[in-house]
Amino acid sequence: MTESVPVVKVPVVPRAVGTDAMPLAGIIGEPAGGSTAPTTGTDAVDLTTDRLRDPDRLRDTDLANEIEFMTARARSVGSGRANTMLAELDLRVRSYSVLSLACSGQNPSQRELAGFLSLDPSQIVALVDHLENLGAVTREQDPRDRRSKVIVATTAGLLLYRQARAVIQAAEDRSLQGLSPAEREQLRSLLRRIAFEPAP
Repeated sequence: MTESVPVVKVPVVPRAVGTDAMPLAGIIGEPAGGSTAPTTGTDAVDLTTDRLRDPDRLRDTDLANEIEFMTARARSVGSGRANTMLAELDLRVRSYSVLSLACSGQNPSQRELAGFLSLDPSQIVALVDHLENLGAVTREQDPRDRRSKVIVATTAGLLLYRQARAVIQAAEDRSLQGLSPAEREQLRSLLRRIAFEPAP
């Protein structure tokens, strides 16, 4: 009579939940969340082992030294931190950006907001709707174009912006804590040249 061998089940590690920030995979052109194909057998064991390893060991790869990747990663980390800190005000980085421009005194149109923030017009509509529901902005007729609306901050919106700006500055301080004041200004200047100055 042979003894039965007990079946050992390999535990499956659940997929990690993403942060509020845009997943880094999505930023650099890969589908966020990775493959949805189920893994079984030895694949499941390998996947479990990989997820327990330290991702910091990848800092010495070629990718980690590419400017596009580093700026994308910095954006992902910074936006995630700022979104978490802005949550108490019922804002996120994108809605804060629209509010900030509405409080600039420039009375931007929705089209201008979409162009400046590199967002789809439908995304701008949703963001303005949210701010309008908070009582922070209103839509008014554009005196330059009757077919267009401009976004204007309310008194409550100006107050909310002051609170949110303090939160954003605190988030920026945390992200840039390893840089001196002079290095921060140098970084700001370089990023501004990349973001706004046309290529020759």
